[in-house]
Amino acid sequence: MRFTFLLPLALLATAAVAAPGRDDQLKPVSLQMAAAGHAALAAGKPQDAIDSFEAALASDPRNVGAFAGIAAAYEKLGLPGKAVKYYRDALALNPSDIAALEGQGRALVARGATARAQINLARIKALCKADCGAATRLEGVIAKASAQASVAPVKSKTTQE
Repeated sequence: MRFTFLLPLALLATAAVAAPGRDDQLKPVSLQMAAAGHAALAAGKPQDAIDSFEAALASDPRNVGAFAGIAAAYEKLGLPGKAVKYYRDALALNPSDIAALEGQGRALVARGATARAQINLARIKALCKADCGAATRLEGVIAKASAQASVAPVKSKTTQE
């Protein structure tokens, strides 16, 4: 009698282990909409890209690439604050996404937060075991911003009056 009670529990446990949900796969329609978003970005249409990426997220909110795509589109529109937010959303789903780390680093630099961008650079370098183009590109963006900041004229009170 005890065995009949334990048998359904054992089967249930075995089924849960043997057939986990396929959460690692995105819905095909989400991937299609994200591809349309990337095509719109490549065509220089960031607002159309945002629309496609949002449709991708409506279909499957786990699409890291769609979050990063929206962020890239906001970068193209000159809105780095919104870009940082969407890169943060992408990184919440996948903290090791090198493209999202690089993009967020660029957007942080555009907002003047080079110290925070340095943290992203360190994370990228930790993830890349060999030479990493993302790290090299982000280093260049940070260096350029630092050079511009050191050359920018400082206005004194007498100059402003």
